[in-house]
Amino acid sequence: MSDDLSAKRFHDEDAAREYLEAIRWPDGPVCPHCGSMERNSRLQGKSHRPGLMFCGDCRKQFSVTIGTVFERSKVPLYKWVLASHLLCSSKKGMSSHQLHRMLGVTYKTAWFMTHRIREAMTTDQKTPMGSTGDAVEVDETYWGTSKAKPKGARGYDHKMKVLSLVERDGEKRTFHVPRVNAATLRPILKAQMSEKARLMTHEASVYTKVGREFAEHGVVVHSAKEYSRGDVTTNSVESSFALLKRGLIGTFHHVGEQHLQRYVTEFDFRWNHRKSTDGNEQNPC
Repeated sequence: MSDDLSAKRFHDEDAAREYLEAIRWPDGPVCPHCGSMERNSRLQGKSHRPGLMFCGDCRKQFSVTIGTVFERSKVPLYKWVLASHLLCSSKKGMSSHQLHRMLGVTYKTAWFMTHRIREAMTTDQKTPMGSTGDAVEVDETYWGTSKAKPKGARGYDHKMKVLSLVERDGEKRTFHVPRVNAATLRPILKAQMSEKARLMTHEASVYTKVGREFAEHGVVVHSAKEYSRGDVTTNSVESSFALLKRGLIGTFHHVGEQHLQRYVTEFDFRWNHRKSTDGNEQNPC
């Protein structure tokens, strides 16, 4: 499919619907209620809205938007398709203000759309990372402020905390955490990583004990200006933070703590789809 913004699916309701149907139902319509593919028919006539289908098995109506973030929305479908494309193809994200100007919708509507699309970017996290013995880099970073910094205080306790896991040549998973300590981080690492994984971290003590529960715990000592030792490094996860923060600072400027998880999930999605099979950047939408 062409990514040209003049493509018909970005400006025409019927073309947008046909585009989504081709993606969701490549082998023909599937009833979302009963899963039937045999007796589905398209309802015609002025008394039925465009794209409405009827299942002859369960006798229920459905359309391609059922069960998607586009369901029960009064925003034209082609604007949803364009918004999804713009968010997926923007390397550092796109603000709701920019989207409302480009789509010709109110800021409130654009905000609603962007957050729905971010929810759709959530990926399946059931498969343990590093299950084939691959290295999984883990690091934490800090963003904004979650509370006022006490006078004379040091450190990052007043900031929002983010933990990321990056599998070498694989996916990234990021979590907004309340605190950076062993009690908070250990359950996440145990839930997300296989015992066969090779854990790669910096020298912080929060990783020392949990590191013994994996096949290997490689540590780089940043305080000694060590950033790699053979294949022991956290360079990949640190690079992902650079992209995340360029987006947060340059595109969104301010992100409230209650919404931070959605934004880091968006950047995980972008990281996980950053390369196609031929090595070129691709638009996953």
